Amino acid sequence: MGKKMKRKNAGKKGRFNICVIGAGYVGLVVASCFAKLKNKVICVDSNQEKVKLLKQSKIPNFEPGLPAIIRDAVKKKRLSFTTSISEAVKKSDIIFIAVGTPPRKDGEADLSAVENVARTIAQSLDSYKLIVEKSTVPVQTGIEIKKTILRYTSKRNKDFDVASNPEFLREGKAIDDFLYPDRIVIGVETKRAEKILKKLYEPIKAPVLVTDINTAEIIKHASNSFLATKISFINAVARVCEEAGADVRKVAEGIGMDARIGRRFLDAGIGFGGSCFPKDVEAFIGISKKLGYRFNLLEEVKNINISQRRHLVSKIKEELWIIKDKNIAVLGVSFKPDTDDVRESPSIDIINYLLEEGAKVRVSDPKALSKASELLKGAHFCKDPYIAVKNADCLILATEWKEFAELDFRRIKRLMRYPFIADGRNFLDRDKLRRAGFKYIGIGR
Repeated sequence: MGKKMKRKNAGKKGRFNICVIGAGYVGLVVASCFAKLKNKVICVDSNQEKVKLLKQSKIPNFEPGLPAIIRDAVKKKRLSFTTSISEAVKKSDIIFIAVGTPPRKDGEADLSAVENVARTIAQSLDSYKLIVEKSTVPVQTGIEIKKTILRYTSKRNKDFDVASNPEFLREGKAIDDFLYPDRIVIGVETKRAEKILKKLYEPIKAPVLVTDINTAEIIKHASNSFLATKISFINAVARVCEEAGADVRKVAEGIGMDARIGRRFLDAGIGFGGSCFPKDVEAFIGISKKLGYRFNLLEEVKNINISQRRHLVSKIKEELWIIKDKNIAVLGVSFKPDTDDVRESPSIDIINYLLEEGAKVRVSDPKALSKASELLKGAHFCKDPYIAVKNADCLILATEWKEFAELDFRRIKRLMRYPFIADGRNFLDRDKLRRAGFKYIGIGR
């Protein structure tokens, strides 16, 4: 079905009372999109300052399209914000758990926030509720949520179901991914829970896969781990291409034309980052080990990803010889374009490597400078990329923002002390830049 047809059908039904616990990247999108589909939604977060800002329709994170949806939903009284889980649970039919599950030092997911929420839900139950895990969690977490609720609820308040409904939202495209997904996965134990979730998602015209809870939980980790594997595979191929004098972009095009493989996620570069892929790969390794299987393939996926960052710095050193006291401009610090998220961003590691070598680093990014400044000590931040490149000995393209492709590179060449570009995303027009007089290096080319 075409996208126009999908858009015409979206938002006709719904009308559930929903509580979304957690107002982070996932929680805010989930809450606002369910409100857009004419449900009544309460979004809960323990951070009082964040809730105060959200009540004023001030969004803490950059996500295209999200502010307008939130403003409209608040205006129509379909979306509200609170710090009280108990209050929200009592007013809701369906409760989505969308709190953070950050990695611990051993790589496993920290589920303390999930456990705390489950315990609070248990103490607030006063009628049947469907409790849905939306956070990315290890397999068998649903079992533990159910045990926790049974442990802490009163004997008379045991009428509930637990389900899994993993999210597949890409930062920067999260609204479209929610409203027009490739598939909807629901893991349930009862027909009652299945019927409710199917009804909830009825306005969204997408295939619905119904599984048990354990299977749904694994689908999420397996999906992200497979995509991460494709990225690391093409980065490993890129290293071979550099030694052989081949072009990894053409290799990716050639293998991507095979319908069994596909072209997406075959872009060589400085590797993946963000809040999902690194964490989920690490967590899936830990889950598998706990279950008795050593996932060596994913260990290598992780190793290749980290090595790409050092590899780019090594290529820069080959050209400049000495990094100390060199002026280096880095364009892009978010882990991908159209987001201000710098978590696990390859750019952060590259900048820190350069600072350790004694380089003078200036950074520019359309949205992520504020968050990057909290992590990078010693770098200088420039809103204007032309200021960042002034007198630079090297310009690193680290995030493929559209704004960077549209820069005046003839002006940049005049501003730089040495016209050298290290394109960490194979994003810029190599031939055009070389004709303009730049020394250009990419990845696997």
